[in-house]
Amino acid sequence: MVSSSSPRSGAYYFSQGWKLISLPGIRRYVFLPLLVNIILMGGAFWWLFSELGGWIPALMSHVPDWLQWLSYLLWPIVVISVLLVFGYFFSTVTNWIAAPFSGLLAEQLEARLTGATPPDTGMLGVMKDVPRIMKREWQKLAWYLPRALVLLMLYFIPGIGQTIAPVLWFLFSAWMMAIQYCDYPFDNHKVPFKTMREALRARKATNMQFGALTSLFTMIPVLNLVILPVAICGATAMWVDCYRDKHAVWK
Repeated sequence: MVSSSSPRSGAYYFSQGWKLISLPGIRRYVFLPLLVNIILMGGAFWWLFSELGGWIPALMSHVPDWLQWLSYLLWPIVVISVLLVFGYFFSTVTNWIAAPFSGLLAEQLEARLTGATPPDTGMLGVMKDVPRIMKREWQKLAWYLPRALVLLMLYFIPGIGQTIAPVLWFLFSAWMMAIQYCDYPFDNHKVPFKTMREALRARKATNMQFGALTSLFTMIPVLNLVILPVAICGATAMWVDCYRDKHAVWK
């Protein structure tokens, strides 16, 4: 893949992620983030589905009497909302644990796509970068939490919470998924977090499409087990095409 000036959709880069995880020489870097994701996301969603039958009636009890006639419509919205919140929460935990390996995958894939040589490769480079990578994860969490708490509070407003909040949460999750996965190649080049967000906003439609598809696949059992490396690879392809010329440190 070479840098392209023609605009491409977020769906294109998401589909590229599925192809790129199987590239020879890249598969070995996919293994560790994939293993972390399977263990954590697999266990988390197994537990969620065992508890969901008790949670949904409890959440539906907050629907006011005058909206009870809409229960058949609100029920699937509530289920999707729980899956969205839960999926993003555990994908965040997984991303924290897998962050060093995810950064390595993005680095190696970028080198493969561009022919460039990264400054510090391999596990030694990963270990040296762990403090910086963890600091970056804290920055993302500090940006995310206040906004997520406001949206979660909307869920407890009768009527409005069960109708508007799920839509807002999905849009917010899509944006956060774009930030989460696009940040790996940006951070590999030590691009500041604020600068990265500004760059993504310049192509917001593309990134929202990419993030929305990632959010949706995070909710789908089995497919969500492989979404972590897929999203990293798709976001790295987007970085190479859309952002690398302007922001890359090593070329």
